Amino acid sequence: MPVTADLHIHSPYSIAVSRFMQPEQLLNGCVTKGIQVIGTGDALQPDWLKGWEPFLANNAGIVVVPQGEIEDKNRVHHVILAEDFAQFDQLRDLLEGTCKSFVTAGRPHVYLTGEEIAHAAHDVGALVGPAHAFTPWTAMYAYFDSVPACYGAAKIDFLELGLSADSSYGAAIPDLYDIPFLTNSDAHSPYPDKLGREFNRIHVDQRTAKGVLASIRKGAIEMNAGFFPEEGKYNRTACTRCYTQYSLEDALEYQWKCPADGGIIKKGVSDRAKELSRGGEARPRPPYLRVIPLAQIIQTMEGASSPNTKKCKVIYASFISTFGNEIAVLIDIPVAEIRSVHPKVADAIEALRNGTVVLHPGGGGKYGTFSL
Repeated sequence: MPVTADLHIHSPYSIAVSRFMQPEQLLNGCVTKGIQVIGTGDALQPDWLKGWEPFLANNAGIVVVPQGEIEDKNRVHHVILAEDFAQFDQLRDLLEGTCKSFVTAGRPHVYLTGEEIAHAAHDVGALVGPAHAFTPWTAMYAYFDSVPACYGAAKIDFLELGLSADSSYGAAIPDLYDIPFLTNSDAHSPYPDKLGREFNRIHVDQRTAKGVLASIRKGAIEMNAGFFPEEGKYNRTACTRCYTQYSLEDALEYQWKCPADGGIIKKGVSDRAKELSRGGEARPRPPYLRVIPLAQIIQTMEGASSPNTKKCKVIYASFISTFGNEIAVLIDIPVAEIRSVHPKVADAIEALRNGTVVLHPGGGGKYGTFSL
């Protein structure tokens, strides 16, 4: 059976995370969004992990997968997925003494290499892979040119693409030919424009955490869904101060210093992926569905300052009460039915499905935008 899964979020124990990221609100958000499998976020933090225990069996039937993120000595971030909470307790014991504290940080910084972290995760039976792998900060391809350069002799079980990349960015990289791709929200708030903004359709034999991990091991990813890569804030090579975008050739000529204001020019994910592919053959991947969160579509169509204005929330609620959940509105409900609730939003969703939106790419730390 196919399930919709978001396998990377955070808790209030991590930096810049909403205090409303609590299990009950997250489960309610999953129902609204249309997500059947959710990662716990920050499972190495013992109090946060314990706080999830009363919600493992929930009325909505949401499968809760123990999940954490960890930063290594080279500043690379890794996502770890487990079948049960005990595996994270065991992992915490294995890693004891490698960081300042597992209590004070939801996403701990440990003084270990990616290889050492991967071996530790595998020792307790967990899965591991690079988080937001193409992002030019705190990611594998920000600091390394290959999987072995980061993980040594250890194997990875998946690779998380991140908001600035889609499947095509990794399809021609030989290191990744046999690695499943995941697309997750990395949400820091439970609001519908963040939670589930990227998700996976995974075929599972058992609707349990163990079943989800078994399917990832087999590569049973039926579909990835997420942002247009151009919407990501690091998609294009650009100045991190004024956000002026440059070709890779110009950035090299300017020695990665913006001639307009002297800011640092940061290499974009698009250019980085082309470098890493090195002319390799693009291998087939599961379909990648490009979506924009419904709340963001409503904001754009209404010309609102935020998706959380009262008017936008009322419109969003009308869609959920009519059609059940957001993902159904974005990908399944006929446009004619959507038009009966809000004609402008229907036009936008039709354009999204047809691939006729106009994209204004992001770069240098500034998100991209879209228009019709």
